[in-house]
Amino acid sequence: MKILSVFLLAGIAATAADGTVARVDAHADRFGRVSRQIWENPELGFAESKSAALLAGELRASGFRVTEGVAGMPTAFMAEWGQGKPVIAVLGEYDALPGLSQVDAPERSPRVAGAPGHGCGHNLFGAASALAAVAVKEEMQARGLKGTIRFYGTPAEEGGGGKIFMIRAGLFRDVDTVIAWHPADFNAADNNSWLANISARFTFTGRPAHAAASPDAGRSALDAAELTLHAINMLREHVPQETRIHYIVSKGGVAANIVPDLAEISLIARHTDLKTLESIWERVKKCADGAAIATETQVSIRVTSSYANVVPVPSLVSLADRNLRAAGGVRYDEAERAFASKIQTSLDAPRSLDEAASVLPPRTALLSASTDVGDVSWSAPTAHLYAATFFPGVPFHTWQSTACAGTSAARKGMVVAAKAMALSAVELIGNAGLLQQVKADFSKAMAGRTYRSLLPENATPEGR
Repeated sequence: MKILSVFLLAGIAATAADGTVARVDAHADRFGRVSRQIWENPELGFAESKSAALLAGELRASGFRVTEGVAGMPTAFMAEWGQGKPVIAVLGEYDALPGLSQVDAPERSPRVAGAPGHGCGHNLFGAASALAAVAVKEEMQARGLKGTIRFYGTPAEEGGGGKIFMIRAGLFRDVDTVIAWHPADFNAADNNSWLANISARFTFTGRPAHAAASPDAGRSALDAAELTLHAINMLREHVPQETRIHYIVSKGGVAANIVPDLAEISLIARHTDLKTLESIWERVKKCADGAAIATETQVSIRVTSSYANVVPVPSLVSLADRNLRAAGGVRYDEAERAFASKIQTSLDAPRSLDEAASVLPPRTALLSASTDVGDVSWSAPTAHLYAATFFPGVPFHTWQSTACAGTSAARKGMVVAAKAMALSAVELIGNAGLLQQVKADFSKAMAGRTYRSLLPENATPEGR
């Protein structure tokens, strides 16, 4: 009898999973069109008015209660269905990157020269997450499951930190578990910490003078900026090896015959651990302070964003891996393979296209990038996974990834992500024991840790 019960439960679980997958498939074309529409209208962080309105409208049409303009950001919103516990959240992003405009072709060809483009695939990110939320809502209805499925429309992941402002507004306080994903060139559950980061603008002010006739009267802000960067480059030898520091000189003067009285550096520092990053950041600031003293200039430092590292939760890694395998990989048709083969000629390290059809073991190798999903993961247990929306070997933040993000192959990958997320959410809602294990794992992972964003408390969304 016990064996029979086990088989019956397994059969019920399989039937439920099949139902969830079928619900994703039923809406796949609709949300594929949504992803393409967002791709065709790329918008930078905090300015994603069309993208946010499109996603919010689709969720409202699917029966979700939508609250727009949350946390003081016009392009942030929440959409939810159901009521009470558990509250399972799905994250969606939709901001583009500057200067990566590209047609969906395997050779470099901007749609609009100098315009933004979806080189990180966030057009797919938001659409797949909304698709998953709709499928979960319908599965909850069909099975009479109690709880709440909630979609968070989160703006400005690319440096703006929209999720941080949502956290500060208390929008994640009642969430039991968060599920997120990211476009990639492979399929895998995520089991690494990413990098905590801090972004800032260093503004140096000096005194102008004729660079030839009276250079002694000037105090060069550009000298201060250059000296700061020299000190930082010497500092690299004396920080933990996981540290990343990168920058641009965004302002350096107006004419070669005028001593620059204004210079600006835009800089990002990263490390795997938020606390360690905080100590590295103090040393970076000293480089600027010292340069200002040496050049008799002044420096002001304005932190524009700061992301925490991701906190993996073992039971959620297993959950994401199991359901990603149930969703399967991506299989390309002949036209997609031809597109991929041509675009791979522009890559330094092309890989086999068959990799996209498989699901890799949970990724433990450090991804040397940052995300404000990390801040969410300190606030609530968070599952994260990748799906192959870019052809194998295509790197993030390139014209090639923008081209891929508009293709049918990418839309196949977003459906894989939506299935894995929907299956995971339904399992969490219907399995109280699993949810308790997740909470226990999260408590263990957070032992001795306290979340404190390095973004100043008085900061406002960048670009407002």
